[in-house]
Amino acid sequence: MDILIIAFTLAIVVCAICLIAVVLMQSSKSSGLGETFGGSTQAFASRATAASKEKKLQRLSIVLGIVIAVLAIAVAIFTRFSA
Repeated sequence: MDILIIAFTLAIVVCAICLIAVVLMQSSKSSGLGETFGGSTQAFASRATAASKEKKLQRLSIVLGIVIAVLAIAVAIFTRFSA
C-alpha cells in the first residue's frame, strides 16, 4: 500500500509541474489598451490557429486539474486505510 501512495504522490507532482507549464504557455485574456483602440493586426487565419491552440491548452489545464484532484483524493483514502 505504501508503494501505491508513493506512486500517486509522484504522479501528483508530475501533473502539477505539467499544469504549471500549460498555464504559463497560455496567453492572457486581455491584450491591453492597444487591442481595445487599435484592433488586432493579425490575419483571420492566424487568429483561428491561435484560438485553436488556446482551446487545447485550456482543455489540457482542466484535465490536469481534475487528475490532480482525483489523485489527491485517492492518496487521502489510501493513507486513511493503510494506518
